[in-house]
Amino acid sequence: MNARHARYPFLGESRQAVQEAGVDLAAVVAEDDAVVERARERVVGALTSGEVGEPARSNRVELLSYPVARVLVSVVDEHVLVRKYADAEANAAYERFTADETDDSELKSVGDDASLSRSDLLREFDLTSHVHATQDGYDVDVPTYLLLSSSLRPDKWRLVNRVLDDGRVPVSEPELDTLLREAVRERVAEGLPLSVPDEVADALEGPETAVRDVLSEMDLTREIDTVVPELFPPCMQHLLDQVQRGEHLPHHSRFAITTFLANIGLTTDEIVDIYKVNPGFGEEMTRYQTDHIRGESSPTEYTAPSCATMKAYGDCVNPDDLCDAINHPLSYYEAKLDDEEDEDLEDWRERENEDGEDAEA
Repeated sequence: MNARHARYPFLGESRQAVQEAGVDLAAVVAEDDAVVERARERVVGALTSGEVGEPARSNRVELLSYPVARVLVSVVDEHVLVRKYADAEANAAYERFTADETDDSELKSVGDDASLSRSDLLREFDLTSHVHATQDGYDVDVPTYLLLSSSLRPDKWRLVNRVLDDGRVPVSEPELDTLLREAVRERVAEGLPLSVPDEVADALEGPETAVRDVLSEMDLTREIDTVVPELFPPCMQHLLDQVQRGEHLPHHSRFAITTFLANIGLTTDEIVDIYKVNPGFGEEMTRYQTDHIRGESSPTEYTAPSCATMKAYGDCVNPDDLCDAINHPLSYYEAKLDDEEDEDLEDWRERENEDGEDAEA
């Protein structure tokens, strides 16, 4: 486990170093307080400052804290935490590899084996055949560009605002570094939340509580005051269409669409009204189940299933390009709302208010 593994724990070679060392992650979580504490710092720092914090002095502690942090994020299992943690790890990697490219002063203190070049990253993400060096920078194949830029919000990243040259998008060196940061973010978020054995989750009870305490003190849930079905992720559009066609949904599908609707701000009454067209509709049971999901009649307010869970149950349908860049239906909806013009959203709000007044009349 060398300095590069510690600085860039998302690399395949870093994961291999952990495997070759025969590390038992369950034992580490149960016995190595230094690793667990550094993992907690990574996760809490992602929430409070958007940073993973100062690296540990020990390469071993720093490297192992990364997989333990991913486990901790999975135990907490909140989509906003997954997003902010992946962003923080990607930002840390971005700062380090751009420094490696331009200034070796930091590397003198940690050793030459710590550096990571742009070419190294292109190889890591199998991009060498899709990114081509030019005199002015780089050309990126359109499919690769679309995949890596899909979560970048500024308009300059939209393909319609870029110059196309024979199926490729010209980018500058700094722009390519930004795209590589997105590749890191996707790598970090990949597979989260993980399936965590009970004994490992129990061993992380203290750090889990600490993270949940931070979450409870912060307003991290985007207040979504506009419901725009056209912007729903494809999976939720499909489930909502099934409900409105009066089709019977299995329990997991019903849970998914109900939690999603509750998470984006619909009231119990509004959700019950949606189900009224469903065969075998029972208002009392539907209201009870919805209140339970919303935390009104239970100690837990449930969050809509992640993309991984939706796929496992066969509820992931018609995925689009944005689906490839996110790992939760709520993240998809937030991204779509962010892309909409404020005027368009205001129109939706006005229409919703008019519909509500008509219904009351």
